[in-house]
Amino acid sequence: MNKTQKVAWFGVFSYLLTVAIGAYIAVRIYVLKSVPESILERSWPIIAFYGLVILSILLIRRKQSRAELDFDERDELLKKRAVQISFVSAWLLLASATLIPALILGQAGSIPVYLLTFINLGVFLTAMLIYSVAILVQYGWRCKGESHE
Repeated sequence: MNKTQKVAWFGVFSYLLTVAIGAYIAVRIYVLKSVPESILERSWPIIAFYGLVILSILLIRRKQSRAELDFDERDELLKKRAVQISFVSAWLLLASATLIPALILGQAGSIPVYLLTFINLGVFLTAMLIYSVAILVQYGWRCKGESHE
C-alpha cells in the first residue's frame, strides 16, 4: 500500500470518527438532555482525534520497504481524477444544501445563522470523504498491479 492509499484510508477513518463523535455529542445534548460534567467526559473526543492524528502520522510515514516511492505518475493521475470528482460533488452538495432548507422551510422560512457553519462543515467533510473514496475506488480497494509475495 503506497502513501496515497494510506492517506485516503486516513481520510475515510477521520470522517467516520468525526461523524461518530458528532452523533454522540448531538444525542447526548439534544436527546438525553445532558451535558458532560467531568473533564474526561468533555475531552475524550479531542483525545481520540489527536490519538488518530499521531497514529496516522506514524503509519503514513512508515514505508514497507526502502525501494517504495512516495508517489508516481499513476498516483498523480488518480489524485487529479479524485479532485475533479470531489469538486463536482462539492457543487452538488452546496446546491442541495441550498435547496433542501428552502423546500422544508419554504421561501419565507429562516434558519439560525450558526447552522450555516455546520452546513458548510458537512459539505467540506463529505467532499473530502468523496475524494478519499474516489482514490480508493480507482485503486480497486486492493493493490492491483502490485506483486503479492
